[in-house]
Amino acid sequence: MSRIRELDALRGFAVCGIMLVNTWQHAVHDPKNGIDWTLEALFQSRFYPIFSLLFGISFVLVLERSGRWVLLSRLFWLLCFGLVQHVFYSGEVLTIYAVFGALVLLPASFLAGGPPLLILGVAAVVWAVRIGAGPFLIPPLFLLGMALMESRPSGRLLLPVFAVSALATALLTAAWFVTRAPGAAGNWTVYSVAALTGAAAYTTGLLLALRARWAAPLSAVLEPLGRMALTTYVSGTLVIFLTSHLLKSDPTRLSVLAVTTATLAVQIPFSVWWQSKYRYGPLEWMWRCLTWFRRVPNRLESGRDQNRPLPDPGVS
Repeated sequence: MSRIRELDALRGFAVCGIMLVNTWQHAVHDPKNGIDWTLEALFQSRFYPIFSLLFGISFVLVLERSGRWVLLSRLFWLLCFGLVQHVFYSGEVLTIYAVFGALVLLPASFLAGGPPLLILGVAAVVWAVRIGAGPFLIPPLFLLGMALMESRPSGRLLLPVFAVSALATALLTAAWFVTRAPGAAGNWTVYSVAALTGAAAYTTGLLLALRARWAAPLSAVLEPLGRMALTTYVSGTLVIFLTSHLLKSDPTRLSVLAVTTATLAVQIPFSVWWQSKYRYGPLEWMWRCLTWFRRVPNRLESGRDQNRPLPDPGVS
């Protein structure tokens, strides 16, 4: 089975952002300082949309290769991982992804082609934003991810989408600052839309950056994290759990930056080292074995990795 390098890098980028935001969410925020305003304006709610979109894309890839029964098995074991994680981290999203995947993605897989999925996904995004977004925004983004993978849009759209989404994000974020007083009408709607356009800007901006000549070091950092996203995410939440007292007792919020930086400083070289010896991350390998109900070979026997990444056919 082949990997898609750009999607792995994008997934790794999203995992880094999720680690930062999750760590910040477990700190005190009263009174707010510059770190709070910066994270809320530029990072909060920007990375789960990316991860949700990628989940929908991955769903199509697995569906094409393995079929719906394998997908159902993967979702069941993802639910089990989430239930275990919930023991020490109540804010986990694995159970939500598993449930919505079974309730939304599996039925949607019977729709023909990308356009019906795109229309349904856009309509569902509008509905979710109007009712307050939150977890109800995840299924529409699943659908949009499926639609993008089915339609395989041209890479020439990246630059105009980045320009429009970046400008929209700047204007909407400015509008949110103006209306951010408690109880201000439309404040949450403005913030939610700004978060979505921000996620689009980050996504297209990173994909453009990965095409630059200097992108090799960036890819070398992000791709291993993306290929071990489950391991990285769960281990990151464990770190947050273990450092929660520090986060809650630090009024400066500098501990948020310190914990995030230290965690990623360990996860990045570990993921690179691990994938020099194994095809799948620790939890990814367990997930695969449980899905197929057999022991899947993991150790690399030679330098030729049968799971080597290839260019993304969807944005070439």
